[in-house]
Amino acid sequence: MKRIYFDHNATTPIVPEVLTAMMPYLTEEFGNASSIHAFGQSAREAVEQARSSVATLLGSRAADIMFTSGGTESNNHAILGAVAAASGKNKHVITSSIEHVAVLDTCRALAKSGIDLTILPVDREGLVNPEDVQRAICPETVLITLMLANNETGAIEPIEEIGKIAAEKGIVFHTDAVQAAGKIPIDVENLAVDLLSISAHKFCGPKGVGALFIRKGTQLAPLLYGGHSERDRRPGTEDVAAIAGMGKAAELARLTKRAESERLRGLRDRLELGPLERVSHSWVNGARAARVPNTSNLTFPFIEGEAMVIALDLKGIACSTGAACSSGAVEPSHVLMALGLAPEDARATLRLSLGHQTTDEEIDFALETIPPVIERLRLLSPTYKKPAIA
Repeated sequence: MKRIYFDHNATTPIVPEVLTAMMPYLTEEFGNASSIHAFGQSAREAVEQARSSVATLLGSRAADIMFTSGGTESNNHAILGAVAAASGKNKHVITSSIEHVAVLDTCRALAKSGIDLTILPVDREGLVNPEDVQRAICPETVLITLMLANNETGAIEPIEEIGKIAAEKGIVFHTDAVQAAGKIPIDVENLAVDLLSISAHKFCGPKGVGALFIRKGTQLAPLLYGGHSERDRRPGTEDVAAIAGMGKAAELARLTKRAESERLRGLRDRLELGPLERVSHSWVNGARAARVPNTSNLTFPFIEGEAMVIALDLKGIACSTGAACSSGAVEPSHVLMALGLAPEDARATLRLSLGHQTTDEEIDFALETIPPVIERLRLLSPTYKKPAIA
């Protein structure tokens, strides 16, 4: 059976160019990047070249890029580090109800320790209102953390407008750009962010490596102690092979994202239109918002999402009900609930996310496969009433 992968928001396959860039540092170029001899200097050169490539993708200085183990660590370091470094006894943090759990759970942990936390609502399209951010700011606010693109719906938040608000108030502003990097243009200057998180495996790089942009002058307390790596910001021996792979993935994303974005947007729109035309009472969540070009979130009421995922997998189509980090959760998606969906509708949702190897032929196969699978599952559902034939 030919298998089709529509779950690129969970992870992406490493492209051959990235693997080629990594291989020398898994074999003969094994030096520690902190060593001063030739072996170490070769490793250091690879790390710094990758740092420059990531910085170019984000429109930042190379010195402002810190490598991490991935998006979760980058988010944790940004949030915990910024709050710990802020002065004052009473501190206040602002976030939103549709953030990834790597942000929400970190903010909630701070709230348990006594930090005042505001979780802003979103509208039906999943967007934060900048005026709500403005109203939530108080003298004790030390951090605003809002994602750039949502991992479930693909909706792009008004980060540039919110960044200006934060800058005017002198508040540290962090954005989780894990689902945006490599898909849409990112310029940290235009966004006016102080901290920005990305993860390599979301744009065809290896797992286990990410980066945090830290604007010069931003105060950030360390999470770990024990060495001078990453300019004294993150101790530990660098994973040179993974970092080299991330650098190559960033370079490729920068060179191809415009053409690839247009291609994927066309495929995504076609993938959405087919089921909407053929399956009654279905819709796209966040359809009226600006979205990253590869992501579609479709609700098909009267069916459990897990049943749809299993049934489609048996047909050769891999997709998800939402964030991979929340797979297996009994509760409906907190993102879709924040958009105003009823719990049963939030559970009846598929996330289809496309990638560089997605083809027209795969979209054709999905359009032939998905509608009849949905109709068959609905006929098995005790809550579905088949429309009467006129």
